[in-house]
Amino acid sequence: MILTDSLLGLFLETRKHSEDICQPLEIEDYVVQPVVDVSPPKWHLGHTTWFFEEFILKPYATNYTLFDEDFSFVFNSYYETVGKRVVRSDRGNLSRPSVKKVYEYRNYVTESIKKLFETDQTDEVNSVLEIGIHHEKQHQELLLTDIKYILGNNPLLPIYSNTFNDHPIETHQQDWISIEEGVYDIGYDSNDFCYDNELGKHKVYLHSYEISNKLVTNGDYIEFIKAGGYQRFDIWHAEGWDWVNQNQVLSPLYWHKIDGEWYHYTSQGLQKVKEEAPLTHISYFEAFAYAQWKGYRLPTEFEWEGAQSFFPWGKRWEWTESAYLPYPNYQKADGALGEYNGKFMVSQKVLRGGSVATPKKHTRHTYRNFFHPQLRWQFTGLRLAR
Repeated sequence: MILTDSLLGLFLETRKHSEDICQPLEIEDYVVQPVVDVSPPKWHLGHTTWFFEEFILKPYATNYTLFDEDFSFVFNSYYETVGKRVVRSDRGNLSRPSVKKVYEYRNYVTESIKKLFETDQTDEVNSVLEIGIHHEKQHQELLLTDIKYILGNNPLLPIYSNTFNDHPIETHQQDWISIEEGVYDIGYDSNDFCYDNELGKHKVYLHSYEISNKLVTNGDYIEFIKAGGYQRFDIWHAEGWDWVNQNQVLSPLYWHKIDGEWYHYTSQGLQKVKEEAPLTHISYFEAFAYAQWKGYRLPTEFEWEGAQSFFPWGKRWEWTESAYLPYPNYQKADGALGEYNGKFMVSQKVLRGGSVATPKKHTRHTYRNFFHPQLRWQFTGLRLAR
C-alpha cells in the first residue's frame, strides 16, 4: 500500500492528467460516439469521477451529499450491483449534462476526496482509492484511443496534438532470443498495486522457444499486404476470414492508400506511414494471419512474461495466443468491485506490454490486458515467436 500522503498526491496527479488529455479538444469533440466500443470523452471524465463518488464517498464520507442524483444512471458503466445505467451505445446521445457541468462534478468529487483524507485514512479507504486511481489511469488510455478514433473518423482528419508521438521507432536490429525449457513463475508477487486477474502466482512449464526482440514494423506488414495476405483464406482463422470479408478489411485501422502510397491517421493528422515504426491498430485475427504468413506464431502470454526482461516493451499492446482465463486459485472481490475483471474472462485474447497511450506508473510485466479478437482501436501490435 502506498503511504497516504503519496497516495493522495497520485490521486490529484491522476485527476489533473485526465483533464490535460482533453485540453486540445473542441467542445463538440466531447460528445461524439462513432461506434459502441468508443465512449465520448465527456463520459470518461464523468465515469471516472462517479467511481470515486460511488465506491468511496457514498460509503465512507460522513453526511456526503451527491452532486446529482441522476449521475449514477448516466455514468455507471457495467456494474450490475450498483443499479441501472444508460445503454453503452447511447452514451453519445448525452448532450446533457453539459461539459461544464461534468467538470464541476469532477471538481466537487476531487475536493470531497481531499476533505475525506483529512478525517479518514483507514487501509480500507486507501485500498479502494488506489483501485480508483488505476481505474482512472485505464480510462486515460481509453481517452487517448477514443479521441483518436473520433477524430480519425472525422472527414477532415484533424490534428489532436503535435506533442503526442503515437508512432515511436525501435532502432535496434531484429534478433531472436532463445529461452530454455523449464518451470517459470507467472503472476504478480509484490505488495504494490495490481489487478486481481494478475494474482494467483503459479508455475508454468515452458518448452524451449525463441521470441523476437523487436515488434513487427509497418514495413514488414506492407510486404504482407503486397503478397495478398488479405486475400489468402489459408492463413486466417475461419472466424477471422469471415471478419475480413464481411468488413472488407484490406489494411490496418486508419490506413489510407493515396496515389499508390500508404498514409495513416495519427495524432498529428494524416501522415505517410513510416515503414520502420512498429505496426499498430491491428486485430488478433490480423496478428495471427501475419504470423502464419511468415511461418512463425504468436507467443503465449506465459512465454511473453518469461522472456520480457530480454527485450524492450511498452510501445504497443502485444497480442498473444492465450485466451483470457483466470489463474489458478483466482478469487473475485466481494461486491461491485468483483465485477471489475472476472466476468469478462470469456471469448477474449490476452495482450501484454503496454502502449504509448498507457499512463506512467501503470505498467508492469504481469499486467494482463484483454480484448475481443476483432478489436483494433487500441495501440495493438505483435511480436513473433517460434
